[in-house]
Amino acid sequence: MARIVLAGGGTAGHTSPLIATAQRLTELDPDGDLLVIGTPKGLETTVIPAAGLRLALVEPVPLPRRPNKDLFTLPLRLRRSVRAAKKLLTEHRADALVGFGGYVSVPAYLAARSLKVPIVVHEGNSVPGLANKLGARWTTDVVTTFAGTPLPHAQPLGLPLRRTITDAATLSEDDRAAVRAEVRAELGLADDLPVLLVSGGSQGARSINTATEAVADDLLAAGIQVLHVLGRKNFTDQHGARTGPSGAVYRPVPYVDAMERAYLSADLMLGRSGAGTVVETAVVGLPTILVPLPHGNGEQGRNAAPLVAAGGARLVEDADCTADLLTTLVPELILDPAALARMRAAGQGLMPADADLRLAEMTLAAVR
Repeated sequence: MARIVLAGGGTAGHTSPLIATAQRLTELDPDGDLLVIGTPKGLETTVIPAAGLRLALVEPVPLPRRPNKDLFTLPLRLRRSVRAAKKLLTEHRADALVGFGGYVSVPAYLAARSLKVPIVVHEGNSVPGLANKLGARWTTDVVTTFAGTPLPHAQPLGLPLRRTITDAATLSEDDRAAVRAEVRAELGLADDLPVLLVSGGSQGARSINTATEAVADDLLAAGIQVLHVLGRKNFTDQHGARTGPSGAVYRPVPYVDAMERAYLSADLMLGRSGAGTVVETAVVGLPTILVPLPHGNGEQGRNAAPLVAAGGARLVEDADCTADLLTTLVPELILDPAALARMRAAGQGLMPADADLRLAEMTLAAVR
């Protein structure tokens, strides 16, 4: 019976692989005891309890990338969070800590190192974050989603995926068609016309949303339907479904709970290139147009690179994601079944679908 603490949060990029790994740990070690450490400001406050996992919170400690007033209070805040993380690890009698990055992982790694608790690090992006750069200095159990991520001892195992995603990837063609028809019927989409899925992640993406809304009528006229996931904060009463002269439907929604069903309903996706989107669409076999976030340290562009190189996705820079470009590019791809088939085949098999199992096994081995 292993007592494991998992640390990560802030965004779905950290919480989704954490949950997938925790669920696999529970299967491998049913008598084990899991605790998740997060912060009060992240997505983990809702998704971790919803997954049936126990959550404890510590104060977030962002590491300033440049000198500012937060730098002067950093030592005190970090000391306080490390103290809280040590208390949690001690009370849980932790046999190992698995960190997935995010603000909470820094105090968790420091606490585990001071208590001599074995550390396992998972880095989701091609470019590692500051927290995982720190954690990787104190362990040889470092795994990454993508090959070439610059961390010591890095082993590319892939991204731990929710079981619903891996189950969707293994459906027969008949079962895929049945799910597609069911989802389209639920959303009021025609079953005999192609569907473009648009999603900028859980928060939405302004440039993608703006370009999609501007091009929607042209796509409807061409017989192309749009399932547009705007993000909750971007969805208003002004967003309503409409039908074009071809019978194609534009369906805006604030959020999708079961993203795997949205994937199966679509023929092509337009979205950001967070690690989750890149890996999930590749595994499920959904061709994509990827638009990397133009800010940060460039990790989204590097996340997309393997899938683009293999031919499973097209890359569009954020500044180029305009209605004019989408008017040409989307029909070029979505109305060409042969092109879609090539992209689907190129993506499937590129990303491992068993990273949750392999990371859980590594964690239990670290305990032993």
